[in-house]
Amino acid sequence: MTTRTGTESRLAFSTLACPGWSLERVVEAAGQYGYHGVELRLIDGETIAPDIDRAERRRVRTLLHGARLPVVAVDTSIRLAGAEPDQAVADLRAFLDLAAEWESPLVRVFGGDLPTGQAHDAALDAMAVPLAAVAPEAERRGIAIGVETHDAFSSARPVAALLSRVDSPAVGALWDVLHTCRMGETPEEVTDLLGHRLLHVHVKDGRGETGAAVWELVPLGEGDVPMAAILQALRAHGYGGWLTVEWEKKWHPEIAEPEVALPQHAAAMTSLLAGSAI
Repeated sequence: MTTRTGTESRLAFSTLACPGWSLERVVEAAGQYGYHGVELRLIDGETIAPDIDRAERRRVRTLLHGARLPVVAVDTSIRLAGAEPDQAVADLRAFLDLAAEWESPLVRVFGGDLPTGQAHDAALDAMAVPLAAVAPEAERRGIAIGVETHDAFSSARPVAALLSRVDSPAVGALWDVLHTCRMGETPEEVTDLLGHRLLHVHVKDGRGETGAAVWELVPLGEGDVPMAAILQALRAHGYGGWLTVEWEKKWHPEIAEPEVALPQHAAAMTSLLAGSAI
């Protein structure tokens, strides 16, 4: 887990927020809005492919490192459930290469949706296979793999069950706070379940009924996600890693533009962090 000192230096945003922006505009906005890191889900509006060409890899590194803007995570579309093991291993290794080149400490993956007709424990066992296969390489390279609380793994409980099958500090959890809240878990329950395997946090707000498949995304502080309590739980847990604002504009074009949402989230988080002493 990457540790930062000082509340002002641990806030990042995901490029999922700005599908219409160039990477140059991402760098400019980070400084303009008070963010100190960036999480790469999109590059120039497109999701990142594992076989991104070498010239583009160098461009990303040169631009972000030249701006002293760290890549806090590289976000993949890998879904472990039902994946063909050899392909999952190949894709994970390709993204570890990208993360190493961009000096990112984390590669994000999804659990995905469990295959129908397969026993739950058997599905988790199969998902653990590619993670265990690449874990020693990830450890050697100093890069972690974070399984996000998302899809069938929106609760921290199945994520913890999957992680229990992979004995490596390089494989852990990425806590998307909206999804665990949507599933009815309290911040304390999440930190207890994930324990020392908690690597990274995605920040967002929304409103809806507990257990509902989808919540409406709203500006931070206007929904049902108890962000102040989440920060308190993280403080009690000793968390010192990045907090990434994930405004899902790419998937929800109807929500506010990044020029509106990103400054609002930065201001709200700065205020919350000042009061949490995290």
